[in-house]
Amino acid sequence: MKLGARIFFCYILIFAVCFYYPIDWVVKNLRTRYLESVEDPLVDQANILAGIVGLEMETDRFDPEKLYTAFTTIYNRPLSAGIYDMVKTQVDMQVYITDTNGTIIFDSQNKANMGEDYSKWRDVRLTLEGQYGARTTRSDPEDPTSSVLYVATPLMVKGKIAGVLTVGKPTTNINNFLTDAKPKIFRVGILSLMAAALFSLLASVWITRPIKRLTGYANGIRQGKRMEFPKLGHSEIGEMGTAFEKMQEALEGKKYVEQYVQTLTHEIKSPLSAIRGAAELLEEKMQPEQRARFLSNIHNEANRIRQIVDRLLELSELENLKILRKIENISFASLVKTVLESKQPMLSKKNLKAVVQIPDDIRVKGDSFLLHQAMGNLIQNAMDFSPDHSQIELTAHSDGKRVTFTVDDNGPGIPDYAKDKIFDRFFSLKRPDSGKKSTGLGLNFVKEVAILHNGEVKLENLPKKGTRGTFILKV
Repeated sequence: MKLGARIFFCYILIFAVCFYYPIDWVVKNLRTRYLESVEDPLVDQANILAGIVGLEMETDRFDPEKLYTAFTTIYNRPLSAGIYDMVKTQVDMQVYITDTNGTIIFDSQNKANMGEDYSKWRDVRLTLEGQYGARTTRSDPEDPTSSVLYVATPLMVKGKIAGVLTVGKPTTNINNFLTDAKPKIFRVGILSLMAAALFSLLASVWITRPIKRLTGYANGIRQGKRMEFPKLGHSEIGEMGTAFEKMQEALEGKKYVEQYVQTLTHEIKSPLSAIRGAAELLEEKMQPEQRARFLSNIHNEANRIRQIVDRLLELSELENLKILRKIENISFASLVKTVLESKQPMLSKKNLKAVVQIPDDIRVKGDSFLLHQAMGNLIQNAMDFSPDHSQIELTAHSDGKRVTFTVDDNGPGIPDYAKDKIFDRFFSLKRPDSGKKSTGLGLNFVKEVAILHNGEVKLENLPKKGTRGTFILKV
């Protein structure tokens, strides 16, 4: 993962952790807090009503019918109370009274409950035991939104508990408040998260911009481009970039020479050993046909050394070019046609058919000599790995900005272990027909030509069989 993405996601993670858990705690405890805010006034209401009813019982003036009449009037009274975003249209408070045995002697909402035993309900039982009694019970066991909050208080007559008065309040309005509040909380959370994401993005861009500039500079140097040292400021990254530039300048020449000496020595070691072995055998007596075979081996290996040196000199000259010395407006179809004409002997030898689909109006800008060699190497690679009596397909198209040239063959494809090495200097695979390897410089040459033309080249396996070479040039 890139540094900018790490910084971005770290900011988001920190914000999410610091913001999510408090919000989650608030949302999860929101209902409890609402219930607490409702329970508190219910305690007051229950005690006030219990005081009034207890006083009437003490003076033998308690009449349940009068209480029924009062509650019926209250329930039927028109009501329109705007409570923030909610409009309350009726009184929904319930009151019931039990005697000391827990038997209902009054229920404001249901006279049919008269005589019911409520002694086992938590609010009544605890209150009769001298404790604080309250409960929350669903009026419909299957509906979680039908809960009713009950708060009880003792009816005191002459200092003794004469019964229990319970006040009940449906949580319907609480559910409405929660339904309205939760989306608002989540909206605020999402907006805050978006703001944090924007801040994280800006912070990551600000922090990583000089690093990206330095990386672009380093990649350009690696690709052989002429790069102006970027402005990195006076931070630690700027100091690192300056040190890198000085180191690169000091090591560039030395490393280049060492690399070529090492690779050349490694590649000519094998043919030299073969020549030496053949020469030693020639000192002995042998049949003329054997002598001719060993002499042929010496010529072949010497020719291989010459090819390696020639290719390496061409590649060395190409890599030392920072910019194109000669830029021409080239007909791409004519360029490929010329390359195919030079490959005609091998095409005929292997009975290969070249299928060309390149519009005549496609033109590119570049060095025709280098492009001719690069296209030739790419086509040669396809020919080397194509079985006899097969075909290679050459196509090109332009989107107005780039020209994409592809070469498809029906060969065995690229082994997995070779996919990352295919353009490396001196890396080569055995040809299916001969079992021999090439110099391993052809595709590396193609890569260098592509870089010099600000293009790109890639080699990949086709879905069914074969390989596709793609060379992309800017128009």
